[in-house]
Amino acid sequence: MESPPPAVQHMCAHVLAQLSAHRVRKTSGVVPPLIVGVQGPQGSGKTYLTSLLRDSLTSAPHALSVAVLSIDDLYLSHAGLVALAEEHPENRLLHGRGQPGTHDVPLGSEVLRALQSINTTSTEVQTPRFDKSLFGGEGDRSAEYTAVAPPVDVVIFEGWCVGFYPVSSEEIERRWTQPVQGLGADFFQARGFRKEDVVDVNGRLAEYLEWWDRFDAFIQIKPDEAHPYTYIYQWRQQQEHHMKSLNGGKGMSDAQVEAFVDRYIPGYVFFGDGITEGSIGVAGERRLPPWVGHGLRIQVGENREVVDVSNF
Repeated sequence: MESPPPAVQHMCAHVLAQLSAHRVRKTSGVVPPLIVGVQGPQGSGKTYLTSLLRDSLTSAPHALSVAVLSIDDLYLSHAGLVALAEEHPENRLLHGRGQPGTHDVPLGSEVLRALQSINTTSTEVQTPRFDKSLFGGEGDRSAEYTAVAPPVDVVIFEGWCVGFYPVSSEEIERRWTQPVQGLGADFFQARGFRKEDVVDVNGRLAEYLEWWDRFDAFIQIKPDEAHPYTYIYQWRQQQEHHMKSLNGGKGMSDAQVEAFVDRYIPGYVFFGDGITEGSIGVAGERRLPPWVGHGLRIQVGENREVVDVSNF
């Protein structure tokens, strides 16, 4: 069998090491699944790498039971997304799926609780699916679910903003006035974003921390430090061109892809370093993510090749 890409080999070794330590820590009773967060930007290959990671973990010699959940499957229904956009007509960040605030947080909490206790309850868990092809590409929750049967060794939760933390109003102010590396000094204003839009999403992101608190380990797939954002546009364009080459040219234009990625850049700029830094509480104390000490960062270059691997 062909060896998996180097990134997957690093990911697999990390999960196996974390699972072994997890089992040692859970010395009494039924061992719950190891819950691993995986974050990477659009086009970085995180979903593809996650699928290869699952294949590696479920194959011999490991033969583990692995469930994969995408944050994309936890979006609000189409009706919920439309209502959210109508309630906030001036906040472009909330027009369409993607940003924190466009997911069904109670549903996600319910699913994660059920998966975390699946080995104790011995009850099958139905995880939702979101069909992005519905409503002309706006998407809607599918009528179909994915059945996860116990026992489960590892749960992988992947998504572009997984592990992001809210920041203080002072930090939003500071970052708003700084140039965005590789995208110019006035990126936010030129793209029509408002500071109050970021403040709104920042408040909504706080609701996601109950998801993150269930994570035992983490993997971050990150562009190299010299190109934190520009590669995201390039990768997403490549994905769209590839899709259009297969379906007869149906898809977004280059300008539409650029506008699509634009909406995600504020998330990376304002909230992305929460993966390692966490957030500051109301009393001024730093709240570190639960996976600090159990995290793996894989930096990738322009062609998604691994350029650096580190732990955090």
